[in-house]
Amino acid sequence: MAKYMIKGSYSQQGIKGVIKEGGTERVKAISSMLENVGGSLESMYFAFGSDDVYVTVDIPDNTTAAAVAAAVGAAGTLSRYETVVLLTPSEVDEATKISANYRPPGT
Repeated sequence: MAKYMIKGSYSQQGIKGVIKEGGTERVKAISSMLENVGGSLESMYFAFGSDDVYVTVDIPDNTTAAAVAAAVGAAGTLSRYETVVLLTPSEVDEATKISANYRPPGT
């Protein structure tokens, strides 16, 4: 299971929906969607600033994460949506053991 952080900004329509249903109903709806694709909701927070919502989720793989992004994006209730892949410290340890032979531009 892969872990992701999803950041989003609501459209005017989306904000109206949150006002009408409340925040806890959004948690229920998102949890249900994730369970239907074999994932789960870890946390969800509403925020002030450039992002209105931060969600951390466990989703089986990148393909499923793309399907979730497509479904949410197609709904039209977010004006901006970003999926961030999260790595565990042990995954970073594994990555540091892989030698990637990269040549910077101009060298």
